[in-house]
Amino acid sequence: MSSLKDKAIDYFMNGYSCSESIVQAAIDDGLCDESLLPVATSFSGGMSSGCVCGALAAAQIISGYNFGRNNSKNNPVQARENAKALVESFKERNKATCCKILSGGRQGMERKIHCQKMVGDACELVENMFKAVV
Repeated sequence: MSSLKDKAIDYFMNGYSCSESIVQAAIDDGLCDESLLPVATSFSGGMSSGCVCGALAAAQIISGYNFGRNNSKNNPVQARENAKALVESFKERNKATCCKILSGGRQGMERKIHCQKMVGDACELVENMFKAVV
């Protein structure tokens, strides 16, 4: 059985963006609905502007889907606590949350190889988030 991280990295290295790869892996694992994949597209590459890392944004999408207002768990306070924890933990691991800083100007395959770490880190944080609420 592949972990969320393994699935996401496989998707990432085979054509999906950072945000799409994490959301698709979460869909595969039943953590969110397939309707979120198109939403994830707009967060790729720091929202195509180099701002917030798309991997971190995908983790936030999954958290909001599961813990945000009007969902089955209906706990917006938990969603906000998760949001803060995701950002802080991601920043501890990577020293930044900005795509431009994280990618360091890399392009093409060099960037993909480098950004695998951020995809993996975001997946680990998502998995830890779900373990914490079980």
